[in-house]
Amino acid sequence: MSDIIKTDQELRRLEELNLLEEAGVNVYPYSYDKTHSSIDILTNFDDANPEVLSSVSVAGRIMSIRRMGKASFCHIQDDSGKIQIYLKQDELPDFYEKTKLLDIGDIIGVKGFVFRTRMGEVSVHSKEIVILCKSLKPLPVAKEEVDEQGNKIVHDAFADVELRYRKRYIDLIVNPEVKDTFKKRSKIIATMRNYFDEQGWIEVETPVLQPIYGGATARPFVTHHNALDIDLYLRIADELYLKRLIVGGFEGVYEISKNFRNEGMDKMHNPEFTSMEIYVAYKDYEWMMNMLEDLISKLCIAVNGTDEVEYDGQMISFKKPFRRASMYELLKEYTGHDLQGKTKDELISLCKEIDVPIDPKSSFMKVLDEIFSVKVQPNLIQPTFNMDYPLEMSPLAKKHRTKEGLVERFELFVSGFEVANAFSELNDPRDQRERLEDQARERAAGDDEAMILDEDFLNALEIGMPPTSGLGVGIDRLVMLLTGRKSIRDVLFFPQMKPETK
Repeated sequence: MSDIIKTDQELRRLEELNLLEEAGVNVYPYSYDKTHSSIDILTNFDDANPEVLSSVSVAGRIMSIRRMGKASFCHIQDDSGKIQIYLKQDELPDFYEKTKLLDIGDIIGVKGFVFRTRMGEVSVHSKEIVILCKSLKPLPVAKEEVDEQGNKIVHDAFADVELRYRKRYIDLIVNPEVKDTFKKRSKIIATMRNYFDEQGWIEVETPVLQPIYGGATARPFVTHHNALDIDLYLRIADELYLKRLIVGGFEGVYEISKNFRNEGMDKMHNPEFTSMEIYVAYKDYEWMMNMLEDLISKLCIAVNGTDEVEYDGQMISFKKPFRRASMYELLKEYTGHDLQGKTKDELISLCKEIDVPIDPKSSFMKVLDEIFSVKVQPNLIQPTFNMDYPLEMSPLAKKHRTKEGLVERFELFVSGFEVANAFSELNDPRDQRERLEDQARERAAGDDEAMILDEDFLNALEIGMPPTSGLGVGIDRLVMLLTGRKSIRDVLFFPQMKPETK
């Protein structure tokens, strides 16, 4: 065994493991035939017809043990919940004494019949027990009591947020409600896939390792390919590759994928995140707005049974239609100033007046974006489509058909943060080249998040891309909204964490 110092409890569990093996017990068998889950039993047991569950086989992790001489009770927890197990000495002659070597955290299999105890709890009366895994480390199991007023008090809960994120496997065991969030996440993604598949749009895969990163303004992670002796980048977005597929003749493609951005971490950002991007030919951003609000409304109903959800103390309604307003309209509403047509210097002067901190070296795009982030975004609680951005802020979007200097773009904001971003996609290769060249100049001037000019993408546009609308949805943020979670770490099984200090 390892030379790492072990606690008294760990040493005792090792001793129990040795005693079991010396008694001929295979503590780590290969499989177990399980016939029922705990929820199956609790849902289907009928006092008037108990023989329906006269023979069951269940398996799970021991979460509590009460030894009472010649009889004992324990609760085991499986994927669906907990069920009580009743053990009687004279019915388990070859095993009952060995139950003294069982601990909370051990995984067992139980065969028997279902009955209701005198205390009214549906339980499995065990006829056979098999040890499936001996736990060598103790679990931080909480203890509960009820005070005189009937309030439940929990002691020793596994509540340290940092530790829960680092040891998610423990968090899932001792805080089973966490599983519900991730089951809902799975349902959200499955429902989204089904919605798209029913429309005939196909799911595709694009490269994670890219020679030129693009599709967003962000810093990438860099790696090196030894065989080719070239640097590659982890993708920051799927956009430019998905558009190539539209050029190739597909009329609806989507991808649910991991993207990577070398940026800071907070409750809304993780360097590795999940997004969904979809591109549909012959459509524009107005059509995409209609599709997105229909999709999100359906997702909310699928997960919560209603098109409303409580988030951060406020009731959010995803009932269609969502509010639609132009970016400059919202800026005027929440700053009291008409910013359309203002120069960068005028915006910087305004920042001082309205108390928005800004670096004077920032580009026009960043100054305007910061004013929006500080003054507008926190007020967008109910679903709001922020539409029609300045051209400088959207190098991949088509110029607005009627509004000079703007593009056909929207972002969806809910509860003060962005959930989705969409365009009427730019398909004029001449215009696209000019804008990417502008981005290259911004990059040369010191903006390391500006886009890189991608000649192969421009070549694809020169082959010809039909009118197209594209959409990106932050899956993690959407899951946060629909499950009421306040941090992106709550909806990621294994969020990125700072190294532990020794």
